[in-house]
Amino acid sequence: MKLRYLMLWLILFCLLFMLTGQLAAQSTATKQPAGKEDSSAHTRSSRHGDTVQPGGSEYPSFHLVGFGDLNFSAANDSSSKSGFNVGQFVLHFSSALSERVSFVGELSFTARADAGTGSPPATGFNAEVERAIIRFDQSDYLKISLGRYHTPINWWNTAFHHGLWLQSTVSRPEMTKFGGQFIPVHFVGGLVEGALPAAGLNLNYNVGLGNGRGSVISRAGDAGDNNDNRAWLVNLFVKPDALFGLQAGGSAYRDRITLANGHQFEEWIWSGHLVWQKEDPEFIAEVANVQHTDAVTEAVRNNLAYYVQLGYRLPVFENAFKLYARYENMDINETDEVFSALYDLKEYTAGVRYDISYFAALKGEYRRYRLPGNYNVDAGYLQVCYTF
Repeated sequence: MKLRYLMLWLILFCLLFMLTGQLAAQSTATKQPAGKEDSSAHTRSSRHGDTVQPGGSEYPSFHLVGFGDLNFSAANDSSSKSGFNVGQFVLHFSSALSERVSFVGELSFTARADAGTGSPPATGFNAEVERAIIRFDQSDYLKISLGRYHTPINWWNTAFHHGLWLQSTVSRPEMTKFGGQFIPVHFVGGLVEGALPAAGLNLNYNVGLGNGRGSVISRAGDAGDNNDNRAWLVNLFVKPDALFGLQAGGSAYRDRITLANGHQFEEWIWSGHLVWQKEDPEFIAEVANVQHTDAVTEAVRNNLAYYVQLGYRLPVFENAFKLYARYENMDINETDEVFSALYDLKEYTAGVRYDISYFAALKGEYRRYRLPGNYNVDAGYLQVCYTF
């Protein structure tokens, strides 16, 4: 098993060595402006979360975008308190290192509820490296990267990164929540990706190999995997020319989990998505099944989650208002030791987003969710979010 993974890594690094050698020779002969790189990789609109590569022929060519949000919430749940919270302060970095080599990074600062307590006193904010990726673009068909990713096993997780201004809603679906456990939000390793025309279907692929979940399953193996089994994933989706704005696809993810108590489980995740990315209307639907098999007893436990979100940007007031609604469901097997901290959830969300400028928005949201014991909670949320 170890030898197989070692051979895969050796092949990957040989490919990278050959690519970088070719790119270095090309760069010596001539330098092209960074703005002329692959537009699908570097020049998406910042409104959809990807930084725009600045022009210029000097390397490195650095670009920085920031995000922030302030929130107010109140609920009829005795266990929660109403009030304001700062949310996250997020920085997105991008830098062209040569004509075809680039770096993407993401750093977040999150307020701590225990700030000032303990010895030494806890800091006011947690700093987290969310993404750190170096990528070699051979062509649209082949890109190879290494680093820390948002795992490409569902749509939301790679479409909307940290920075709540990027998404319509106040928060992410529970199944793909940052700090959640249902899917591994982060992935540390290598990724091969690309897009093929496929007679107008525009078939995109991601194939990854890396560290799986850590002993704390909501976190990736940043300091190294906690067992000798690497995680792997395959993600395929199409974006047909004939239906511009449509994306449909599915993913498979495989790992062996070792919990802090030493218990091991084989994990399979299958997911699928169907998305209409325009805003008149917006449609997002995803489903994922997480299966855990006990390595000793071979007992199999399945957990299912899905959500459907609809949105529509009103054609009045300069298209500044967007209405949206979402339903989500999580069905957790109560005997699954890996998900012992999770529970069944049904949640209904309705809200409105008002873009007060191209770079700032106000959101108002009502949410009803059902907790174990058929206990319903009604909650309201207000958010101001921005990018700079």
